[in-house]
Amino acid sequence: MSALKDRLRADLVTAIKAREEIRSSTLRMVLSAITNAEVAGKTARELSDAEVVDVLSSEAKKRREAAVAFDEGGRAEMSAKERAEAAVIADYLPEQLSPAEISAIVTEVVEATGSAGAGMKAMGAVMGAVQPRVKGRADGAAVAAEVRRQLA
Repeated sequence: MSALKDRLRADLVTAIKAREEIRSSTLRMVLSAITNAEVAGKTARELSDAEVVDVLSSEAKKRREAAVAFDEGGRAEMSAKERAEAAVIADYLPEQLSPAEISAIVTEVVEATGSAGAGMKAMGAVMGAVQPRVKGRADGAAVAAEVRRQLA
């Protein structure tokens, strides 16, 4: 049983009672995504907290990308809604790493794998070693950009 999923459900009830529209609709959407992940595949199963965090990270990424797309399309009100939803989801994600922390982890991995100066050929090996250490705590695009910067 996932403690995080139970917390999401309890917070949804609280948000509905408090008539918090954005929070309740976002939590409903996230719980729906979790349920979809649970029934995907051949057999239905309960997700672990780590798998729930993966679903939350994916949903947060969708909101960030949609907000950027709405900004580019001149739809400020829709962008603001997406950002508000992303902020609600962020409450349930682990503390996000700062750019300096991401840089330090990437530097450590580049040194450990001996990839310094190897250029972009080492990108896959470095990303493969970095991803488990930053999973759920950093945006993949930001990590990839830092790896590219350090390998170039």
